[in-house]
Amino acid sequence: MTDPLDVAGLQRRLADFAAVRNWQQYHTPKNLAAALSVEASELVEIFQWLTPEESARVMADPDTAHRVTDEVADVLAYLLQLCEVLGIDPLAALDAKIDRNERRFPI
Repeated sequence: MTDPLDVAGLQRRLADFAAVRNWQQYHTPKNLAAALSVEASELVEIFQWLTPEESARVMADPDTAHRVTDEVADVLAYLLQLCEVLGIDPLAALDAKIDRNERRFPI
């Protein structure tokens, strides 16, 4: 098993998973971005009609917590696959974005 904090290792696992199933042909940037959007929407759906207070307690219910965790994993998986296909280092991209936001929105 890959260290869960090792982004590159997780990307390799995802790529290997797709390769042995001959799915790389479907993993175009367009398809991965669309799949990412669908999975993010499935995450939103869990929270859609909850009050802010209910949404803050969503992880207290084991069934709902499991659904949220699975959808977060799906979103992350597609995001990491998209980054891999496009040659984006997701951690470097986030670090650079935080830097820009700190300049844009000073204290």
